[in-house]
Amino acid sequence: MDGWPVIKNLTGNNVKSARRRTGQCKDGLDGYDGQTEMDPKETLLRHFLAALAYRTQKALRGAPAEFASFRAASKVRTPQELIRHMDNVLGYSRTFFIGGSYQAPEYPDFPSAITHFHETLSDVARHIEIGTKLREVTPEILLQGPFSDAMTHAGQLALLRRLAGSPVPPENFVFADISTANFSPDQPLPARPDEVWLDGPEA
Repeated sequence: MDGWPVIKNLTGNNVKSARRRTGQCKDGLDGYDGQTEMDPKETLLRHFLAALAYRTQKALRGAPAEFASFRAASKVRTPQELIRHMDNVLGYSRTFFIGGSYQAPEYPDFPSAITHFHETLSDVARHIEIGTKLREVTPEILLQGPFSDAMTHAGQLALLRRLAGSPVPPENFVFADISTANFSPDQPLPARPDEVWLDGPEA
């Protein structure tokens, strides 16, 4: 991402910091060597969000159409309700960057809700990338709070797939092709799927 249309409106040190991240500041400060720089904590947060995008799509890929409205038990969220809740959680995390409040819109169809969730996720990652200053919380709190909450719900989606009779095939996530250039619904297929699915639908 170029980043300049966003960071050009910042001031002072934020401009310099953001320009370093996008390779546009060549003043030699802080050991700048022409490479894009990012704080290690920011790098980790963005990778976590990219992993969230990947895991969410892993849990949704190949799901039957009726999965969106599957309700495992009374007062248990359906997958569509869960995606909207995840959207709300990430929108809440964004308020620590920009202030205000957030309420995810309701969509009549599941694909639109999923698309909007990824848009919210991408925007949170963008604020981390351009160096928007956190308000009231630290990166550690952001990770232990809303980010981890959203990842937990991605796992719930996978659990609901099994309860709905359409389990998610396993893979070794150590080798997953997770990229901080991709927070979209279009995630790569598993790089190292399990050769044997011991508890699969035919087991």
